[in-house]
Amino acid sequence: MEVKTSLLDNMIGVGDMVLLEPLSEDSFLENLKKRFDHNEIYTYIGSVVISMNPYRSLPIYSPEKVEEYRNRNFYELSPHIYALADEAYRSLRDQDKDQCILITGESGSGKTEASKLVMSYVAAVCGKGQEVNKVKEQLLQSNPVLEAFGNAKTVRNDNSSRFGKYMDIEFDFKGDPLGGVISNYLLEKSRVVKQPRGERNFHIFYQLLSGASDDTLKKLKLDRDFSKYNYLSLDSAVVNGLDDATSFRTVKNAMQIVGFMEDEIRSVLELVAAVLKLGNIEFKPESRCNDTDESRVRDKNDLKEMCELLGIEQTVLERAFSYRTVEAKLEKVSTTLNVAQAYYARDALAKNLYSRLFSWLVTRINESIKAQTKSRHKVMGVLDIYGFEIFEDNSFEQFIINYCNEKLQQIFIELTLREEQEEYIREGIEWTNIEYFNNAVICDLIENNQNGIMAMLDEECLRPGTVTDETFLDKLNTVCAEHQHFESRLSKNSKFLNDHSLPHSCFRIQHYAGKVLYCVEGFVDKNNDLLYRDLSQAMFKATHSLMKELFPEGNPSKVNLKRPPTAGSQFKSSVGTLMKNLQTKNPNYIRCIKPNDKKAAHIFTASLVCHQVRYLGLMENVRVRRAGYAFRQPYGPCLERYKMLCKRTWPHWRGPAREGVEVLMADLQVPTEEFSYGRSKIFIRNPRTLFFLEERRRQCLQDLATLIQKIYRGWKCRTHFLLLKKSQVVVAAWYRRYAQQKKYQRIKSATTVVQSYARGWQARKLLRELKHQKRCEEAVTTIAAYWHGTQVRREYRKFFRANAGKKIYNFTIQRIMQKYFLGVKSGLPSMSPVDKNWPARPYRFLDAAHAQLRSIFHLWRCKKYRSQFSQERKAVYQEKLEASELFKDKKSLYPSSVSQPFKGDYLEISKNPKYQKLNSCVEEKVLLADVVNKINRANGKGASRILLLTKKNVVLADQKTGQVKASVALPDLISVSVSTQNDGFFALKLKEGSASAVKGDFLLSSEHLIETITKLHHIGSTASDDGEQLDINISDEFLVQFKQDKVCVKFIQAAPKNGNSASCKRKNNRLLEVSVPAATA
Repeated sequence: MEVKTSLLDNMIGVGDMVLLEPLSEDSFLENLKKRFDHNEIYTYIGSVVISMNPYRSLPIYSPEKVEEYRNRNFYELSPHIYALADEAYRSLRDQDKDQCILITGESGSGKTEASKLVMSYVAAVCGKGQEVNKVKEQLLQSNPVLEAFGNAKTVRNDNSSRFGKYMDIEFDFKGDPLGGVISNYLLEKSRVVKQPRGERNFHIFYQLLSGASDDTLKKLKLDRDFSKYNYLSLDSAVVNGLDDATSFRTVKNAMQIVGFMEDEIRSVLELVAAVLKLGNIEFKPESRCNDTDESRVRDKNDLKEMCELLGIEQTVLERAFSYRTVEAKLEKVSTTLNVAQAYYARDALAKNLYSRLFSWLVTRINESIKAQTKSRHKVMGVLDIYGFEIFEDNSFEQFIINYCNEKLQQIFIELTLREEQEEYIREGIEWTNIEYFNNAVICDLIENNQNGIMAMLDEECLRPGTVTDETFLDKLNTVCAEHQHFESRLSKNSKFLNDHSLPHSCFRIQHYAGKVLYCVEGFVDKNNDLLYRDLSQAMFKATHSLMKELFPEGNPSKVNLKRPPTAGSQFKSSVGTLMKNLQTKNPNYIRCIKPNDKKAAHIFTASLVCHQVRYLGLMENVRVRRAGYAFRQPYGPCLERYKMLCKRTWPHWRGPAREGVEVLMADLQVPTEEFSYGRSKIFIRNPRTLFFLEERRRQCLQDLATLIQKIYRGWKCRTHFLLLKKSQVVVAAWYRRYAQQKKYQRIKSATTVVQSYARGWQARKLLRELKHQKRCEEAVTTIAAYWHGTQVRREYRKFFRANAGKKIYNFTIQRIMQKYFLGVKSGLPSMSPVDKNWPARPYRFLDAAHAQLRSIFHLWRCKKYRSQFSQERKAVYQEKLEASELFKDKKSLYPSSVSQPFKGDYLEISKNPKYQKLNSCVEEKVLLADVVNKINRANGKGASRILLLTKKNVVLADQKTGQVKASVALPDLISVSVSTQNDGFFALKLKEGSASAVKGDFLLSSEHLIETITKLHHIGSTASDDGEQLDINISDEFLVQFKQDKVCVKFIQAAPKNGNSASCKRKNNRLLEVSVPAATA
């Protein structure tokens, strides 16, 4: 990164206009354009900074740039706004001088951004800490709030400040910010009710409608559609690059950071909504009996909603729009308002309501950001105010804005000359008077209390009788006709016979920046800024939290019959206070210029810039600065910069810096009239002298650069040669070492090969000897074995022939059995107990063993299968086994029940809430719960009953009601009778004389007959006192005891009638016949 040590280093154009040679308007513009084309947007005029708006982001405001300009001399680096901010801050902190930074320029020139940059720089370089950071954040966040309520989109600028702002930032003795105070000047409140074509109302209206939530808009009675509000222009409602919704959230967040409470934010938004509603109120004429027109509200819906927002009675505000009350000392006169006057009253109320809300916001921000301590503070003021304005149509606003700029120009010239004179006196340089244009005569023309234009305007506004803009112009023609800077059609300076560009309703003032033509239309009304007392009193009656504070003059108990001060007099007073404030501070100036009207980057319109240079008085500023000495510099930096031009001062000067500069200037033979020696600085009169020094320095730097290059190149070549020489020695040493190592490796390798061959030969020789020895030993062993074998066979031959047949037989049988067992092992069936497969036997003599093995294997796998059962599953299989013993091959129904699991509780009686009462009646655990049919002996028909089986009882209950019908103790049950057929009938035979046998036996029918009888048999055997098992009678005919009679139940097979179910029919008093459908094959 290139580091600059002076403003003059690598300068594009001229960084300080004081050094411009030759000085003319054309060269001034050419220098600005050259620097602008190279992205150098800042240029100095002495200590004044000219800022060109680039209309794009530049990488010159980073934290690194802040550190670069921190605590650096003003002229040490290239021109930058940070240099001015740092100079002002260090003067305030170190020299205890109050500072002010005046930022001027026309709309769109970047004044607001310049003020933000100054504040952000000061915030970055001052102290840190929780409290300090909070103050800095509040000061910075006040900008978005004021911009939302005070800025608007204009044809020249998308974020144009429509008010003047002066902020005093207060610091403690360390330079840390303590707080601040903001003053606002001349809010353009006429914009609230009317905007020029291509421009917008204030930002906050569009931000509120775009960014507020639906719930908030509903509470404020607003709609997002801009077209529904008369005060909002539609042709520029949406601006490229502006996100109103995001900006609204930023503004709300900034208000919270500054210190606004939620109810205060809500109250402010209610007033903004009320202004929008106020613009939708329209009036219609209504004739009265005395032939006068009276205004009436056309549609009262918007009026009603506005009154609800502000808490005003609708009738009170409606009357205030129709009547006006004028009070004298002892009487009141009430007059009606026509439609035009009603619209005037409506707009006046809207403008005053918004203007006072803006002033309240400034006051409220000041309460939050003001310094808490009351000790003396250091102050830095930042003035961001409108620049000189010359439009095609100039009215009252442009008149007072230009008056303010005249005052600023006056104080600028005075303070600049005073600063020059003080520096000359401080340095002991003789002061010579400087001729310049003094605009005090123009300020006097405007502000003179006797015959100034503003005094004449106030006098006309207060004069009784008919007052119009024409009478005001006539008065100006009478009083100011002979003033050399005033022109009108009737003044002596107008030369109206030849000047046809001056209309009858206008006057012209020769300002310091040029002639401006003002149209007097609207001067009187705008200066009056009149709000009818009826509207003020109506606003004071509102219950809204801010209205009494905004309209204190509406208090009926404090009626003031004096006319309020005019807008002009208020602004004149504010400007006077501002001027007194600025004169107590050390001034710093930033002159902002916009390069084009298209708001586009890289475009420089010379005529537009020239116009701004003229009315900003920049050429006058340069001439005043150059009237004495064009350049001054402390001795130390001067000697350090130019010491290489003299052999006696180069490379080091051992004495005082001033003596070194004197020796340097004498050696260079600079004429003595071109410079002067001050106490701490050298003053150079003509820029040519400075450029002569710079040219000599540039040539000397080139010679020094050549010398340095020569020495450096020689050193580099020598160093390279020595390095090559050293490298050659190292390479040679390493090569010799490598060559010797390779030679040694070859000798070592050859020796190893010879040794390996010799050792191999010896090893092979030894191996042959060992092999021969081994073969000899093996041959001896083999011969001995054969010999011993022959001897043994010869000895035992007689025994072998006697037992050979039996041994061969046993060996054969053993091999067959071994083969059989291996075949059985490989062909074993599955582990399922029902699998009847078994490998076939290969020989008949193995039948017994084959059957025994099959039985053993079956018993073993049954045991393995049973070992996997849980206790519940064992119980189920035991019941199945018991059922098999009872019914297998005895009852036709049994085979179909084998595959059906025994569930037991088919009704889920413990879980079903329907049987909760029945479940509570049974004390023991229910082992079986099922629905059965109880057979009636009278007709053979069945009635549904619930059968419950416990360890001690058999319970029959009604299925619908759950009421217990019968309970039989198991010991009282002697037998159960069933048929051999495929039916579900069974009879429970009870012990005679028992309590359960009063009504006789039970004839029942069940779909789960096998499971029911099996459980009865199992439980009945365990429940009997003598251990006898329950008798199960299986027969197609059996007797059933019904009370005193015995009835025979006979089962016959018949063709199916009602489906496949069995049916019971009474034949006579002693016979019940059960027809069972024949089983199908």
